[in-house]
Amino acid sequence: MKTDLQLQQDVLEELKFEPSIREEEIGVATKDGVVTLTGFVDSYVERFTAERTAERVGGVKAIADEIKVKLPGTHQRTDTEIAHAAVNALRWDVQVPDDRIKISVDAGWIALDGEADWQYQKRAAEDAVRNLTGVKGVSNLISVKPKKVSTFEVSQKIKDSLRRHAERDASKVTIEAKDGRVTLRGIVSSFTERKDAEHAAWQAQGVTSVDDQIAVVY
Repeated sequence: MKTDLQLQQDVLEELKFEPSIREEEIGVATKDGVVTLTGFVDSYVERFTAERTAERVGGVKAIADEIKVKLPGTHQRTDTEIAHAAVNALRWDVQVPDDRIKISVDAGWIALDGEADWQYQKRAAEDAVRNLTGVKGVSNLISVKPKKVSTFEVSQKIKDSLRRHAERDASKVTIEAKDGRVTLRGIVSSFTERKDAEHAAWQAQGVTSVDDQIAVVY
């Protein structure tokens, strides 16, 4: 098991290895496997990338992202300009049901609301607007429309997916599914495998929410 100092150094090195991040602007603190990121970046996508980069490091159990977005003058846009750009971005993304999604922008922060049939559509909507110039953050409030699917079928599809992608730890994860709500419990050996399990749960048709209670144990 890594010490806090070892984990801090590994996260710093991983951030330095990621070419799209100016790692000198980001601070890293660690305690008992929880990594806290601080500092300032030029765009929301850089903040997002920093969090995902830290998640890849072995020994990370959770991320507290306290990085703030401080846009340079050339990236400043009005909320109206951002809203128009977001509408166009959703319209041009074939995975997004743009006719069922509403957008609001407040001080550069985009809020997405509405309804989608699948989790991947909800995720695609957020992906479509994250990289827009002037965006400081995204709140994804889109709900996934429930579908009538048997509880057994949902559980079985998730278990099959876990076995395909993480055979070693699949047996250590228990799945409870009821009325589209899935609860994951158990243990895995990395933060990445925990995220994979959650992703597998969202891939099953009929899933409207996932409560990930999996523990990461090294």
